[in-house]
Amino acid sequence: MAMGLAGMAQAEGYKIGISNTVQGNGWREEMVCAMKAEALASGKVESLNIAHRNTDAAGQLEDIRNLIQAGVNAIVVNPANADGINAAIKEATDKGIVVVAVDQAVTEPSAYILSNNQEEYAYLGAKWLFEQMGGKGAVVYMRGAAGAGADNDRDKGFKRAMAEFPDITVAQEVFTGWQQDQGKQQINDIIAAGVPFQGVWTSGIDNVIVDAFVESGAPLVPIVGADNAGFVSQLSSVEGLKGAAVTNPGSVGGAGVALAIKILDGQAPAEKTVLVDPVLWENVTDEGKATLAAAANPNLSPEWPVSVSIPGWTTYTMDQIIACKGPGE
Repeated sequence: MAMGLAGMAQAEGYKIGISNTVQGNGWREEMVCAMKAEALASGKVESLNIAHRNTDAAGQLEDIRNLIQAGVNAIVVNPANADGINAAIKEATDKGIVVVAVDQAVTEPSAYILSNNQEEYAYLGAKWLFEQMGGKGAVVYMRGAAGAGADNDRDKGFKRAMAEFPDITVAQEVFTGWQQDQGKQQINDIIAAGVPFQGVWTSGIDNVIVDAFVESGAPLVPIVGADNAGFVSQLSSVEGLKGAAVTNPGSVGGAGVALAIKILDGQAPAEKTVLVDPVLWENVTDEGKATLAAAANPNLSPEWPVSVSIPGWTTYTMDQIIACKGPGE
């Protein structure tokens, strides 16, 4: 073994651990596929060790400790909450393992964070919705998972928009858990109960909400969701639907792997936190309609965000992310 350690790691390729705590959600599935595709496209990753199950912060602590034991060079994690896995992150970084939190922030200072700007995501969509409602009326507020960092940040953004529109009230607030079937059941119950409302803000469980209106024959109100393929397509095709999609790329997972590789290559960014800013695509102006039409992608699962790459970060092709294969698969 004449090679230096750095040379050895380079020759053999990096081992990267991945930890995710929500299954059965299209956004998270795309995130994991982006991670696999970026690891493969980089040509620098020998293997991925993926812990992907429905669990809480305690379960994720255990998963991260298993990844440390497995001897990975870096861990890319979508944290269950901001503080709950700090102990395991510190154990990893103390051993020289690079940790990148994607999608949601952690408070452990040794971790890097690459996240969609979740407060801005909610603010942009809510402000647009309240304007569509003429600045007055009641909104159904369909949140994500209680306690999740992204949900807390989005709540701040939503409340910031509400403060600007004093005549807007919340008709009902529910937590969808970011699960399609749960969100659909909740909106069906609200419609059936005859609760009056003039708009719906969703935390990215959106196409099934539109389905519920169409199937029940309830009059459509303006609806805000994310850039999921199914919802983006509905915004161009459902008669009478006024709505907006706010971008929240699941491909931030691939960007997180790209960042981990950069740091392992000795090119750490100056700042520990990188935020990806969202944009809003609406279907009430010709310009907005054109943007939505250009973004639509019938090849994607309806629950997958259409923003499948992040310029300046991800390097894989559309075929590679759809194939969802990592190194050695």
